[in-house]
Amino acid sequence: MTNKLLVLQSDFGLVDGAVSAMIGVALQEDATLKIHNLTHDITPYNIFEGAYRLFQTVEYWPEGTTFVSVVDPGVGTSRKSVVALTEKNQYIVTPDNGTLSFIKKHVGIKAVREISEVENRRNNTELSYTFHGRDVYAFTGAKLASGHISFEEVGPELAVNDIIELPVVDTSISETAVSGAVDILDVRFGSLWTSITRDEFYSLDPQFDQRFEVTIYNNDMLVYQNQVVYGKSFADVRIGQPIIYINSLYRVGVAINQGSFAKAYNVGVGSNWRIEIKKMD
Repeated sequence: MTNKLLVLQSDFGLVDGAVSAMIGVALQEDATLKIHNLTHDITPYNIFEGAYRLFQTVEYWPEGTTFVSVVDPGVGTSRKSVVALTEKNQYIVTPDNGTLSFIKKHVGIKAVREISEVENRRNNTELSYTFHGRDVYAFTGAKLASGHISFEEVGPELAVNDIIELPVVDTSISETAVSGAVDILDVRFGSLWTSITRDEFYSLDPQFDQRFEVTIYNNDMLVYQNQVVYGKSFADVRIGQPIIYINSLYRVGVAINQGSFAKAYNVGVGSNWRIEIKKMD
């Protein structure tokens, strides 16, 4: 079941015609498609970020929606092109390079099919090796979203357990502390979104207005250590003050009220950026 909704994500940016070409290919397949952009500002080549933004978004779209996500540093190599059917009956058209990691873990994937590039590739593009976003993914996504092909017609089925997954940092929990990674930024505002879930943080029995010691490392280098208040929202602390909060994905965030925590303390993201939140004595 598809619903003619097509949602595009990439690391292409909007400074040239790449995204417009993808939209044009989709509309050539079916001019009645409703095409929306998730984002095209994924950091170039950052598969983890693309995977996270899909996870951040998909559950808010109706069943039958088709997503095309193209963050593809391995374009032109032997990496597979796939379509995943999620447990919520949505389709994700993407390279099999780790982009489906968060969807598999937190949403669930029913089935995966490899895109047959004989059947599901734009005509006369066989000698174009570097724009699969246009020639394979947008094209296949449009065919799916419009109902011109079924999921079964995408190509041969693959084992869900065989898709490539990105390594994740497991949360460490003790009686007095939880620790994990700084997964990603709330980009515009510079807040840190961590891998620590609300339930994991709640194992410390936190109370609003309680202070915790927050320590951030980049590999083994100490980057930040301070006492930070746990609050419901940013205005629970004075402007310029840090706060621990639970973000919209029910994970622990660290922010500065009306400021950028990431810029203030030069904090980056990824598995090498570790964060510990510890009860004060």
